[in-house]
Amino acid sequence: MSARQRRLRSSTVVLGGMGVLALTITSCGSDPDKRCADRTTKQTLPSSDCKSGGKGSYYYGGSSNKGTVDGGSFDKSAVDRGGFGCSGSGSGGG
Repeated sequence: MSARQRRLRSSTVVLGGMGVLALTITSCGSDPDKRCADRTTKQTLPSSDCKSGGKGSYYYGGSSNKGTVDGGSFDKSAVDRGGFGCSGSGSGGG
């Protein structure tokens, strides 16, 4: 095998690996971002406060600004992550 063929082969492996990584990141089963926060004040807390018996709860999706979470939910199923090839079956509210 020539040096040129080896380079092409390794490029194909790298590009194929990147495609697999991209699909993994955007897959349907991926979890939304989560942060530990106080349910009442929505203040972010150390992750140790969300462990068993802690005073915090996980807040899914959204963002954190100046120590407060917003735009997500404490209910993981309410945050639809979506992804490549996924059919959005999000929850309807009414």
